[in-house]
Amino acid sequence: MRSSWYNKLVLIVGPRPRVHWLLVCLVSALVLIALLGSSSSNAFDSVTASARPDIYSNYRRLKEQAVSDYLELKNLGANRLKDFDLCGREKENYVPCYNVSANLLVGFKDGEEFDRHCEVSRDQQYCLVRPPKDYKIPLTWPSGRDVIWSGNVKLSKDQFLSSGSMTKRLMLLEENQISFHSDDEMIDGVKDYSHQIAEMIGLGSDSEFREAGVRNVLDIGCGFGSFGAHLLSLKLMAICMAAYESTGSQVQLALERGLPAIIGNFISRQLPVPSLSYDMVHCTQCGIFWDDKGGMFLIEVDRVLKPGGYFVLTSPRSRQRASKGKIPTPFEEFTQKLCWNLVAQQEETFIWQKTTDSRCYVSRQGTFPLCDGEDSLPYYKPLAQCVSGTISKRWIPIQNRSSGSLSSAELIIHGINPEDFSEDLDFWRSTLRNYWSLLSPLIFSDHPKRPGDEDPMPPYNMVRNVMDMSAHYGGLNTALLEAKKSVWVMNVVPLGERNTLPVILDQGFAGVLHDWYDFSSHLAFSYCVFLK
Repeated sequence: MRSSWYNKLVLIVGPRPRVHWLLVCLVSALVLIALLGSSSSNAFDSVTASARPDIYSNYRRLKEQAVSDYLELKNLGANRLKDFDLCGREKENYVPCYNVSANLLVGFKDGEEFDRHCEVSRDQQYCLVRPPKDYKIPLTWPSGRDVIWSGNVKLSKDQFLSSGSMTKRLMLLEENQISFHSDDEMIDGVKDYSHQIAEMIGLGSDSEFREAGVRNVLDIGCGFGSFGAHLLSLKLMAICMAAYESTGSQVQLALERGLPAIIGNFISRQLPVPSLSYDMVHCTQCGIFWDDKGGMFLIEVDRVLKPGGYFVLTSPRSRQRASKGKIPTPFEEFTQKLCWNLVAQQEETFIWQKTTDSRCYVSRQGTFPLCDGEDSLPYYKPLAQCVSGTISKRWIPIQNRSSGSLSSAELIIHGINPEDFSEDLDFWRSTLRNYWSLLSPLIFSDHPKRPGDEDPMPPYNMVRNVMDMSAHYGGLNTALLEAKKSVWVMNVVPLGERNTLPVILDQGFAGVLHDWYDFSSHLAFSYCVFLK
């Protein structure tokens, strides 16, 4: 897994922890607090005389005991400690399973050299990946969403100048920073574009997306993430997905802004998400020739789209090839075979809606064949030329889904006992309060905060995002939302555990499958995460 130099904290979360691991991690977190807060011990001493002396007196004693316990544990494991050297500068942008040179040597071509090939790149790296030479600590939230250091993402002026016209309107490359214009400064920018999409699907404004059943969006080839940033401001979960790039990476730049993003592409493999995952799939000049490979790219879009979901395509190529407002064959033929309905077209933007009737694939002549059986675990399997998800119990139109939390009937469809789901959420509500209390002196370092105090408002909040490394039902994500914490969560479901990713995505959260035990596997991220 690639090391990240964009993190403020690292928090490993999972199902309920074993007692000894919880003790070790709790002790570690408290030691960090003790070390960082040692210079201000006099201030804590004075608090004991205040209106709440018992809380801070106990808290100070707990810190002292934590230091003692930590030193004892460290001595017990001293013989098993191993130091790691720094990797060479050539590994600065290293991502396991992505090695273009090695892929070319073994014969991959026609774009597949940029795909994920772990069988070729099994060089295990037992070293720490260096930060970029000119790396600087990101600006605090929300300033860091709109202004980033150019040295952190290795974006050259040539790459900036070669970017699309909309991208140039959204960003400005200064001497050592990249500034993204606010919506108020944009003319015909992201805000107007989002409003246009909403009107094209029959809504009054983009603030009504959630009411229309759109809660999560897969943004393919997201550029520099400005469309996703706007959707996040509307309380929608927009995931940027772009191909691997050694420099000028769209994923790296989006993550540097604190926005959700993952490496992925439409070349030869399925995305690591189950069928019926997203309410909308969006592509603006994403560089994919959708009618290639017999329509398999469009079949993959259909696989991840929920019934009644939307595919939004904005491309000058589509406009140039259109004839009287219609996309010509073979693109049009493929959309008909998928039972998609072209609901609207304005200039370069086309919107299709996936059918809500699963019988359409059987009743309509000339459609793509159906896949055999239920959809199996979609972990980077080869692209298929058959339609999946039609016999799933989760085949529910997005317009008919619960607008808030999942109902008991929806949980039962996932094979989850509503009482177990509720118990898991109660556990995470309590755990989050403990996490936030212990870590708040660190994550709010620009604004002194003691346990029990209210959180400072941004820009003092240094935590923008959380990676839950074993998300289970997504309880931590829900607890953070209920507590009104200004963070989003990347929910990871490990291979080998029960596949609960469908229930996570059906709640409108971000999520992905990942194999933590495969050292050649990867998950490119840049998150501030908790420790459990």
